[in-house]
Amino acid sequence: MTLDVEGVTRLVSNSSMAQFQEMMRQQLESSMHMELEKLQSTSKGSDAETCKKNFEGFEKLFHRFLQVKGPSVEWAKINRPPEDSIQPYERIQEKVLPHSVADSLNKLVVVKLNGGLGTSMGCKGPKSLISVRNENTFLDLTVQQIEHLNKTYNTDVPLVLMNSFNTDEDTRKILQKYTHHRVKIHTFNQSRYPRINKESLLPIAKDVGLVGESAEGWYPPGHGDIYASFYNSGLLEQLIAEGREYIFVSNIDNLGATVDLHILNHLVSQPNGKRCEFIMEVTDKTRADVKGGTLIQYEGKLRLLEIAQVPKAHVDEFKSVSKFKIFNTNNLWISLAAIKRLQEQNAMDMEIIVNPKTLNGGLNVIQLETAVGAAIKCFDYAMGINVPRSRFLPVKTTSDLLLVMSNLYSLEAGSLTMSEKREFPTTPHVKLGSSFTKVQEYLTRFESIPDMLELDHLTVSGDVTFGKNVSLKGTVIIIANHGDRIDIPAGSMLENKIVSGNLRILDH
Repeated sequence: MTLDVEGVTRLVSNSSMAQFQEMMRQQLESSMHMELEKLQSTSKGSDAETCKKNFEGFEKLFHRFLQVKGPSVEWAKINRPPEDSIQPYERIQEKVLPHSVADSLNKLVVVKLNGGLGTSMGCKGPKSLISVRNENTFLDLTVQQIEHLNKTYNTDVPLVLMNSFNTDEDTRKILQKYTHHRVKIHTFNQSRYPRINKESLLPIAKDVGLVGESAEGWYPPGHGDIYASFYNSGLLEQLIAEGREYIFVSNIDNLGATVDLHILNHLVSQPNGKRCEFIMEVTDKTRADVKGGTLIQYEGKLRLLEIAQVPKAHVDEFKSVSKFKIFNTNNLWISLAAIKRLQEQNAMDMEIIVNPKTLNGGLNVIQLETAVGAAIKCFDYAMGINVPRSRFLPVKTTSDLLLVMSNLYSLEAGSLTMSEKREFPTTPHVKLGSSFTKVQEYLTRFESIPDMLELDHLTVSGDVTFGKNVSLKGTVIIIANHGDRIDIPAGSMLENKIVSGNLRILDH
């Protein structure tokens, strides 16, 4: 018998490496724990208990972050979801609604993710307080929608806002204006986690304050935090005690995410033993959505696959519209009892998103985050519903804002619907240049919003302004070169036109 010296050495060195890595992990976790204890000692009163819960959640996330090696999916194990796991909306719609729609609605809670600021659109404060249509904000439209439901069906559907420490104070102030509306509004805060130095992997904050130097030391950890923070707030328990069974969760800036009675009916009419605990609304991918997460079958479970989880060699395949045909709208219907069960069993498993940031002073930090839809694999009888594109109408940029402010949509009881005068159901592709990025500047460039009923494509670049009653049709491209300005005259009709150079209307 010959001894394979190299093989034995390799085994020993592999074993030593594993031991060394484990020792390093333990050391990092111990250092992190000590730093968090120091931070916690700077908190006072009721904040101390909240801080303790936040740090417990963060330590669990940090522990999992240190355990992860390589991509969270093996590409070869990815399969298309079984046919019946993603139902077409038309099939759900075929079921006749019961006479007792009110009974179903009284089992529902509407939850809006309200943690984001309007900074990407040049606005201060919560994004939900930006005016999007006829002086109505995202929050106004949400309240109007639910109030309309409650009045129409004589129900009591509550609205719950998940705020972050960035949006909570401003949102609470504004809620007073809805006191006499027929909607009960509750709020809870998502967790506040410490940003960690990319090199040392330790918190950069020196205390738990949100002013001065410490302000940059904290972040809200993505919408996947909804499960823990909702549970910790006590609101989940309270709503279950009131007889609520499901939440409908969506981003507050998705103006297409209204309560759908057919999807709700599908949920509440399931047989008891096989009741669906999680529905993800998906819709067909277009070339504009290639980065959106998609549903796959993985190790026997329906699972959300995000672009960040895809090995580099397969990113183009992931973006392919022919292989992965649908994407997640982040409109989700979830069982309250199931959230309670999974939280109490510590069984909520979501992939960690490592979000690198560079702070103003140039310091590189990382944020550990999770996404709400990633928990789909933890729930029983989860499914997707392929909904019409109209249920996905996010306003992320002023280009999106132009669409929803235009005559392409009509507004009724807080809901936007595509105008019947539009001959084709797709929305035009609008791309406004950097001069339009900030809402205030964008508004000064339009004397009135153009007629866009027959528009297919609009690109605007440079210093461009629009007079009153302009009409845009087909493909319109307007490019003002650097130093030039283009004023589109009042009453103009541009159809399949390219406008470039310098077109300036001077008063005389």
